[in-house]
Amino acid sequence: MKTIRWGIIGCGKVTEKKSGPGFQKAEHSELVAVMRRDPELARDYAERHGVPKWYISAEELIQDEEVDAVYIATPPSSHKEYTLLAARAGKPVYVEKPMALNTEECQEMIEVCQANDVPLFVAFYRRAMPALLQVKELLDNNAIGNVRFVRTVHHKKASIQEKTGDLPWRVKPEISGGGHFFDLASHTLDFLDYLFGPIEQAKGFAHNQGNLYEAEDMVSGTYVFQSGVHGTGQWCFQSYKNEDVNEIVGEEGSIIYSTLQERPIILSNEQGEREIEVVYPKHVQQPLIQAIVNDLNGIGQSPSTGDTALRTSKIMDELVATYYQRKKA
Repeated sequence: MKTIRWGIIGCGKVTEKKSGPGFQKAEHSELVAVMRRDPELARDYAERHGVPKWYISAEELIQDEEVDAVYIATPPSSHKEYTLLAARAGKPVYVEKPMALNTEECQEMIEVCQANDVPLFVAFYRRAMPALLQVKELLDNNAIGNVRFVRTVHHKKASIQEKTGDLPWRVKPEISGGGHFFDLASHTLDFLDYLFGPIEQAKGFAHNQGNLYEAEDMVSGTYVFQSGVHGTGQWCFQSYKNEDVNEIVGEEGSIIYSTLQERPIILSNEQGEREIEVVYPKHVQQPLIQAIVNDLNGIGQSPSTGDTALRTSKIMDELVATYYQRKKA
């Protein structure tokens, strides 16, 4: 197997622990270059993580002959730009989630990658995390019989930043695509796609209830998967506590799990109720990085691609569409 030499565009917070070290620790993988516009921050990251090269230009990193594949870890507003640059240089792309600002940008990214025969992967890494794959294993083993519906309740307290007007980029639609819904609910909706297949119908309602920023902070949705499973979700980002719970209900039991919180999976069926331990890897993206490296070496397929991420983008856009239509009116 060939060692895949990676370059990172945007070595910010997400790359410190979640992803960056995973490129160094995955088998047949090596992190050889990083890029950040601030030269001091770029050099500091490279020195702390033992990366031999650093750049302040994304194009220079992409053109480096020793970089085989590119990981884009910038905010979504620049995902399309850097993906197209890498694709046209013939470099495989691994891009952070959400994949882009909207479905149209995602579609263009896929088309350009296909035109240049370049694979496109997206960091919906929960598709490869052993902790959450236990949920899929329970379903595959018919632990709760045929699934009838799934419901999600996710609420989160407003941050001090948001309350004082020092807004993070994640609630600025021109940078993130929307509010926290796009950043956090995308993981839940994408993993449900992995469990039950594509959503074929969706209807949503979105509002701004807290008036702390322009993006939506409350989203409710109903959807139906092609498999026949029904789903409901409520996401509130102006609540009194942080909670993230999904319940899958079948004809013979239920499974309760969290998409984002490291908490036990609860299985209830005719054998009773039991808790299944959940342990996150130290670097949560490492299992998916390994799957991508294997894929690039012709072994297996990554569970998260541009095509699967496009489906998630479409559903998110549909669930908040009425809110942004009202904003434009």
